[in-house]
Amino acid sequence: MDVLLRQKAPSGLIGWKEEEEIAVALGLSLHEAEERLLAQGVLPQRYQRNAKSITREEQYRLFQSRVAVIGCGGLGGYLLEELARLGIASISAWDYDNFAEHNLNRQLLLEMEFIGLSKVETAAKRVQAINPAVKFQAFNRPFAAGEGEDLLAGHQVVVDALDSIPVRKMLAAVCQRLSLPLVHGAIAGWCGQVCTQFPGEDSLEIIYRNSNQEQGVESEQGVLAFAPAVVASLQVAEVVKILLGRGELLRKRILLFNLLDMEFEVLDL
Repeated sequence: MDVLLRQKAPSGLIGWKEEEEIAVALGLSLHEAEERLLAQGVLPQRYQRNAKSITREEQYRLFQSRVAVIGCGGLGGYLLEELARLGIASISAWDYDNFAEHNLNRQLLLEMEFIGLSKVETAAKRVQAINPAVKFQAFNRPFAAGEGEDLLAGHQVVVDALDSIPVRKMLAAVCQRLSLPLVHGAIAGWCGQVCTQFPGEDSLEIIYRNSNQEQGVESEQGVLAFAPAVVASLQVAEVVKILLGRGELLRKRILLFNLLDMEFEVLDL
């Protein structure tokens, strides 16, 4: 390995072609090869622009982390894209739905030719295309408490990209039992919200205390293309801060925004 690194990455940076060559030479998967490179302080060029804001040690920590995304629609597509590009190298995703034409206005994973195809299986192909070092687990079925609890064990963070309030509450309860932080996001029209719930906190219960509906106001207001992009980016920022132990989180607080009036507000819960 040391000889290969001197040949392929003399400056401490390595290109994708050279990374593939090392994987083949050592009989490793791309995931295994990248883990070895990062462990030795070698940075893939794909993450070079991360390096001004996070250290190489932190990049390695992101690589070793496991993040679960529940939902692969409007929010989920942006979440998976950003997590994979950042270098979080173990991602699980749940969604039982197939793409419909009306999803095209906001769902990043959807192209015309994918109408009718599985969202989560399309997500798996997209992640493979943008970062083949990522291990991606696709669950093409609804998230359910019993099975979900078993499958979420071992993750560091769970991200809520759901559009069902009852399932969202169930997910929050599962995360409580597993002592996992949950990053919540929701969208409607020009508006969105984000908060992060840690074990022992009841933020989601407070937010949806008076809601007995299946869906929130998005069923009345629709969703515009930019709202999920904003919420998902804020959620990914929360995920990275949790994984790296840096920055201020939206714990016991909720960030609300209205992009029509360009108003952002953070409220205590």
